[in-house]
Amino acid sequence: MSASKRMVICQVSDIHCGSPHFVPDLLERTILEVNEMDPTAVVISGDLTDAGYRQEFETAADYLRRFRCERVMVIPGNHDSRNVGYVHFERLFGERYSVLDFDEAVMVGVDSSEPDLNDGRVGREHYEFIRDSFAGAGDRLKIFVIHHHLVPIPGTGRERNIIFDAGDILELLVEVGVDLVLSGHKHVPYSWKLEDMFIVNAGTASTTRLRGNTRPCYNVVEIEDRRVRVFRKYPFKERELAVDFNPRTHAYYRREEKIDSGVALSGER
Repeated sequence: MSASKRMVICQVSDIHCGSPHFVPDLLERTILEVNEMDPTAVVISGDLTDAGYRQEFETAADYLRRFRCERVMVIPGNHDSRNVGYVHFERLFGERYSVLDFDEAVMVGVDSSEPDLNDGRVGREHYEFIRDSFAGAGDRLKIFVIHHHLVPIPGTGRERNIIFDAGDILELLVEVGVDLVLSGHKHVPYSWKLEDMFIVNAGTASTTRLRGNTRPCYNVVEIEDRRVRVFRKYPFKERELAVDFNPRTHAYYRREEKIDSGVALSGER
């Protein structure tokens, strides 16, 4: 990975257009803040809608068109695959599996949703797509985008939404050398380090469906000088560092908040 260029990737997740908990001001502010950053790419990691209905997708598409970024990756979530919603997703956003190539990184997004189910899977039929998409990445940063969790997230209760083939997917991602996984789903921002890979979960950017002391937020990934930093940004408010790591040396720092009490925890390796 070259040390000369800087990348900014904004990850916005779980906007849930059509939900009674949806707050337009939060999404509008998020879009404004993201545009002011002039990001290299914007990632929308699923659950654009509440129930997969046409009008909800149309509303989501109207909002997403307001991101002033040439490279936008959109993948569906479990809510988007309700009521045959994947038909509207494909009409408005295109393929549910996609790749973005940059000088500094390769980003691969997959659909882990199942029609009318909260559970998810990637499926063996898509493993070669993942492997082939990262095959030519060389020493560039490898980023994998998925809606569902690959590992449990604290503060999400009785976790039932790890994808069915999580073990196989994790093995595949380690095999191809993925550095960073971006996911969403349960509206709880958190990060895990597994092998030499960071799994970073996003919160909901624009709803009040929140657990414990979590707040609406989105992620900002900054890549520069062989260093990757992931910030948690709160619309209208501050941002805080969640993860700071070097994919070459594997040195890292991470900071998390306890979901139930808000007591800050930090660790450094």
